[in-house]
Amino acid sequence: MMPAGGAMTRGPRILLRQIREALGGAGAGATPAQDRLNMVVRIIARSMVAEVCSIYLRRASGELELFATEGLNPDAVHNTRLRPGEGLVGEVARMAQPISLSDAPSHPSFSYRPETGEDPYHAFLGAPLLRGGRAIGVLVVQNRTERRYDEEEVEDIQTIAMVLSETVSSGELLEQDELRDVELAPHRPERLKGQKFGDGLAVGRVVLHEAPLPPEKLLSEDPAMEEARLKLALASLKTGLDAMLDKGQGLAGPSFEVLETYRMFADDRGWNRSLEEAVRNGLTAEAAVDRVRNEHRARFAQARDPYIRERLHDFEDLANRLLRVLAGDKPGERELPDDAILVARNLGPADLLEYPRDKLKGLLLEEGSAASHAAIVARALQIPCVGRLMGLRDRLSEGDVVIADGETGEAYLRPRPDMIEAVQSRMAVRDQRQAQFAQLRDTPAVTLDGQRITLLTNAGLAVDLENLNETGAEGIGLFRTEFQFMVSDELPRLNAQTALYKLVLDAAGDRPVTFRTLDIGGDKVLPYLEAEREENPALGRRAIRLGLDRPSLLRMQLRALLTAAAGRELRVMFPMIATVDEFRAARELVDVECAWAKRRGRALPALLRVGAMVECPSLLWHLDALLPLTDFVSIGTNDLFQYMYAADRTNPLVSDRYDPLSPPTLRALQTIQKACADTGTPVSICGELAGRPLEAFALITLGFTRLSAPAGGVGPVKRMILSADLTAARRGLNNLLNLSTGSVRNEIESLARKLNIAV
Repeated sequence: MMPAGGAMTRGPRILLRQIREALGGAGAGATPAQDRLNMVVRIIARSMVAEVCSIYLRRASGELELFATEGLNPDAVHNTRLRPGEGLVGEVARMAQPISLSDAPSHPSFSYRPETGEDPYHAFLGAPLLRGGRAIGVLVVQNRTERRYDEEEVEDIQTIAMVLSETVSSGELLEQDELRDVELAPHRPERLKGQKFGDGLAVGRVVLHEAPLPPEKLLSEDPAMEEARLKLALASLKTGLDAMLDKGQGLAGPSFEVLETYRMFADDRGWNRSLEEAVRNGLTAEAAVDRVRNEHRARFAQARDPYIRERLHDFEDLANRLLRVLAGDKPGERELPDDAILVARNLGPADLLEYPRDKLKGLLLEEGSAASHAAIVARALQIPCVGRLMGLRDRLSEGDVVIADGETGEAYLRPRPDMIEAVQSRMAVRDQRQAQFAQLRDTPAVTLDGQRITLLTNAGLAVDLENLNETGAEGIGLFRTEFQFMVSDELPRLNAQTALYKLVLDAAGDRPVTFRTLDIGGDKVLPYLEAEREENPALGRRAIRLGLDRPSLLRMQLRALLTAAAGRELRVMFPMIATVDEFRAARELVDVECAWAKRRGRALPALLRVGAMVECPSLLWHLDALLPLTDFVSIGTNDLFQYMYAADRTNPLVSDRYDPLSPPTLRALQTIQKACADTGTPVSICGELAGRPLEAFALITLGFTRLSAPAGGVGPVKRMILSADLTAARRGLNNLLNLSTGSVRNEIESLARKLNIAV
């Protein structure tokens, strides 16, 4: 009988050492597995003064099988199997949390199995064996007396369960052939439905972004030293986060709010106390972090509240960072398989660019949006990207085979051979189609009725410059200058900006390049620039507003652009112009920089054109005042539509509540096109809309003759243009603009197919 209020007779550290010594002394290969398991439960029962100790492991069927016991009927071993969720053992596994009861038979979840002979036992304490946040088994101790186990005893059994989980998974307790039917990780094929972020198909092996570092050593020889290591690492972690907050150094791309959240969680008393208690119970600092992380994952994964689930990821990211501190924080390029599919909760563009391009075949995200910069970078790299795959990481292990289906917005985990074969056939068809697009590379984009369309590409990365020649694009209609700022740990200097812009112009040759000035704020926050927290960043101080509020920042960028374009044409456009006065103020800064260069005898561009992006609905009713001041305008459909519908395009809860192919959006675009035609102002479309054949068909039918698409969209859109007869298409489209429906997508698709247009 366990003494009241008493935990282990010798403490968990001694018990864990006994288990390890018993396993090592017996020799995993020399002693039969059942004998090793029996030895383990005997040691645990004796040390915890328990009359029963049992180990259940999860079979591939999902059933929990009794693998070893001390105190119950030995004939029940391997004969007692509990269905998923059955009994108290099943409840421990389902909840992935400990259960402590003083009178187990009276609990509604109790399942009586006569073959076990557990009738006399009332006190019950069960803890899950966690692996990657999943329960792969359950450890149980029982006593005859009706008593509730105290917090120390619960803590002790969790520590033991953590070590057992590691020894089972590593093969130290059971050989690999004995583990064949034990489900250490998800192994069945699964299909997850998400959202399309980047087109394409890929089959490869999972690489977890910032995969947890498995602790090499679980048990400590000197708990005091491990506690000191932990405290030192925690202090270093907090100091680093403080430096990020105070100086804006460190991570590339996370917002100030995220850093504040990290810092807050680093001080969380419960988290710190759990780590310290795990170390005091005999674990190394690394094993303590790993155990607490697993417990958080299991606990928070049960929550339905998205805010609570988000906190799981905050703690997990913090734990990963702490493990890297404990490991000496030695960054280095990870070794990837040649067919890597990167899996992450979410990540910024800088994170994605750290991985070698030639080995990265696809990207799967639990969160994000199609308008996020990670998705934009993925499209620039022309790799399939699927997002909004809830619970993805807990369903995968490093090295699992997975399919990223960017055509349907799905992910297939551990697919069957026939599914892989079917996807490979689809990939072969895509390759043939890409070959057809390559043959059209030098063919002018002219419709069947003779309308010439200028096809440009969007850019912002060095890889985009390589794509320029491959796609046959006639220039760069949108160069996103903010990517240079987002992947840098500090504000890029004047020389660095100038060098990049000169590189872009050199790569383009005699093809036009339109540079968009710094578009940050909202969902794009730079860690090294102080930023006030805003209730609604999408409507806050972003893009040109930030540039005008910090004219030195904008002037330095304009100076770099003017210097890089000396003797050549320079096209500059300002983002998120909401009023005519904003454009005037921005244009004046261009004049100031031109005057500054002249006074110093510096060469200026041979031709300077300054334009505005039409992204704010306010300009729809002031185009008559704006257009005469501009040399050109470009429509940013991503932002224009989100402001028209008051739906944040980065928020997956509302981003799909409207269709870009709707009467309001098409009529707004028609208004802009007509105003530009009446004033002779060149106009282009540079949003994501221009890279999708069906949407691009609607755009050219409305009269737009200049489209700037992502690199992967140039070929499909050109094929569409070559098959289009706009004279017939305009008659059909005009009839759709006055419909009262929320979307005319189906009608436009029917029109395109009726006219044999390749969409």
